[in-house]
Amino acid sequence: QVQPVESGGGLVQAGGSLRLSCATSGTIFRSNDMGWYRQTPGKQRESVAVISSGGSSNYADSVKGRFTISRDNAKNTLYLQMSSLKPEETGVYYCNAIRSGILVLYWGKGTLVTVSS
Repeated sequence: QVQPVESGGGLVQAGGSLRLSCATSGTIFRSNDMGWYRQTPGKQRESVAVISSGGSSNYADSVKGRFTISRDNAKNTLYLQMSSLKPEETGVYYCNAIRSGILVLYWGKGTLVTVSS
């Protein structure tokens, strides 16, 4: 089973920035849309941002203007640049591949983002 590997999380003060990375197999990465998801305490996992295989992106309303999703197809790596972070965005961030609206991969371990107030 293929799982993505997320990294880049950590502790940051409110208003700060972090860049997350996600790596997975090249074949899956290059041929699918990719997305970032997060699970915050007491809430279900939610979609944060999605980028198509062609590079167009969409964001949850709550992160528009603050987060930027990008992909490097040569490195099979997905990124999420997060800025102006808020304490309520503390949680575990995951990535996945998406094909026709369906998640392709098993969930990885995610990367923990902690935003202190």
